[in-house]
Amino acid sequence: MSSARPAGLPHVDAETPAVLVLPGPVRRDDVPGLCADVRALLEAGGTGVVVCDVGGLGPPGLAAVDLLARLELTARRAGGRIRLRDPDPALGALLDLVGLRLQVEGQIEEREPALGVEEAVESGDPAV
Repeated sequence: MSSARPAGLPHVDAETPAVLVLPGPVRRDDVPGLCADVRALLEAGGTGVVVCDVGGLGPPGLAAVDLLARLELTARRAGGRIRLRDPDPALGALLDLVGLRLQVEGQIEEREPALGVEEAVESGDPAV
């Protein structure tokens, strides 16, 4: 039984980012293939974000930090970003310790306030 393919362009969901499940434990030989996967997902999708499910990475260590840094670098070179899904709290602490700031699903992205915008106003301040 065959069915006719609908006319027009295929449906692409531009709101939902692609998901890459990272298996554990991390091996150095896996890094180039995972970087290629991130690059391919960014080229195929329209969101500019690849969600990396890190729940299965196992205990966090420097190998996981190295992998995530390389994935983020690959994504940025391709014009995108990675976002972490289900990170272990220890992994988040380790990433903070080494200074690698990555987006985490469900967290609001931290940004600097726009220039000229005050966060608080004193009651005696004149209007600008």
